[in-house]
Amino acid sequence: MISAEFFCDELERHGFGLASGVPCSYFGGPISLLSRTRGRYVAAANEGGALTTAAGAALAGERAYVMVQNSGLGNLVNPLTSLVMTYKIPVLTFVSLRGWPDPAGDEPQHAVMGPTTAPYLDLLGLPHWTLRADADETRFRTILDSATAAIDEGHAPFVLVEKYAVGSAAPAPGEARERADAGRMDSADAIRLVTKLVGAAPVVATTGYTGRELFGVEDRPANFYMQGSMGHASSLALGIALKRPDRPVIALDGDGAALMHLGALSVIGAQAPANLVHVVLDNGIHESTGGQDTTSGTTALEHVAAAAGYADARRCASPERLQSGVASALSSPGPHMIVVPTRPRSGPMPPRATNTHPPEAMRDRFASAMRGPASEGD
Repeated sequence: MISAEFFCDELERHGFGLASGVPCSYFGGPISLLSRTRGRYVAAANEGGALTTAAGAALAGERAYVMVQNSGLGNLVNPLTSLVMTYKIPVLTFVSLRGWPDPAGDEPQHAVMGPTTAPYLDLLGLPHWTLRADADETRFRTILDSATAAIDEGHAPFVLVEKYAVGSAAPAPGEARERADAGRMDSADAIRLVTKLVGAAPVVATTGYTGRELFGVEDRPANFYMQGSMGHASSLALGIALKRPDRPVIALDGDGAALMHLGALSVIGAQAPANLVHVVLDNGIHESTGGQDTTSGTTALEHVAAAAGYADARRCASPERLQSGVASALSSPGPHMIVVPTRPRSGPMPPRATNTHPPEAMRDRFASAMRGPASEGD
């Protein structure tokens, strides 16, 4: 393992002045260190945006690098192949190796990308190296020397990073962590209240801690817990809502996930499903990957939703307002958005739903619940 400090310092010594990326626990240390100095790290909404931001910096004469997770590698394929590779823009990309070397030892959503990340880069003809957990500083210098040489030749090299290859660091001071708890609900309490109010209605929960809390509060066949696919919970709920207009459909989202694919709000507004209720738990951080700040502090999601065509969008900062907001959403045509300011989570988290329900079993029981008639509790 190399330290996060050495990782950042060595990249700076090689002339890299800007980094961009999305949260990943493997890169939590470097992200924390870089975030302490304004202008060194750009927290992108998604992987494609991170790569494109780095490419812009490179066009402006600054060496730049990207840190992403292999589960989101598909999000940057378009700008990688049609921009970076086509124009031969020199960008270095670090990709965490989730689901590798043992796919069974990681979460189910990493089983596909774990063993196929390196072969996929081979297919694209991209040079790449692997930084293993037992790598020392000399090995990292050697990799960077090779990667920068590839950049100088017009390539877009990748470094694949094994778990524990890069050390951690204390979290950078962030606006979300400095906010007072006043006016913010506990996320589990918010989920408990929402599930009580919506009865038997289907609930699609975003990946990470939100899905785990829903599983801990009330597991039922009409819950669909997304593993991975960050930012797509509302789109999945949209498809369900359009085909089951006879029942309310709840998208249980997080601020980071909603921001990752913000265009989904415009699609929902355009399709105008009267039965869709989009609940966003907004704690201002990417909590499951180390607590990096999101940009929800400068983006009022309820205002974005209203501008995108949601029939109603509101912020509910108390149990009373949340109860009123959900009741209104269930009794009037939507789509509706309810943003719930929540505190950072504390204490032990419930297990992942896939610890109990294999993905295929979860699919089947949810599909069965959707084929049945709407119950009186919907």
